Amino acid sequence: MNTGSDESGLGSRAPEFVRSRRLLHRGWQVGVFVVGLAVVIAGVLMLALPGPGWVVIFAGMAIWATEFVWAQLVLRWTKRKVTEAAQRALQPEVRRRNITLTVIAVVIAGVLGAIYLWRYGPVLPWRIERR
Repeated sequence: MNTGSDESGLGSRAPEFVRSRRLLHRGWQVGVFVVGLAVVIAGVLMLALPGPGWVVIFAGMAIWATEFVWAQLVLRWTKRKVTEAAQRALQPEVRRRNITLTVIAVVIAGVLGAIYLWRYGPVLPWRIERR
């Protein structure tokens, strides 16, 4: 069991009092896992419901990372990939491509909206009957 004392910074961040007692540490790990699981599940639900789903999922992963090496490694990998993506997005040719694609998408949406309005007028495509 890694206690987090090595130079890589991986391992349990539980207080020394907890880590020094095996049964207490297992209980601590179960508690951290359950709390992290609840947060991750809430985040997954927020992907379909209103709310910051991905932020909450990563918060649950961060909770797990306080105790589990696998979660710490996943968060390190994710942070590295997000940093690389952000750096690529700032490159001039990538920014030009993204702006071009956005303009094309807006033009297509505008043309489709204009065609709809020309064909049907400002009427919604479904009926709402008043009672």
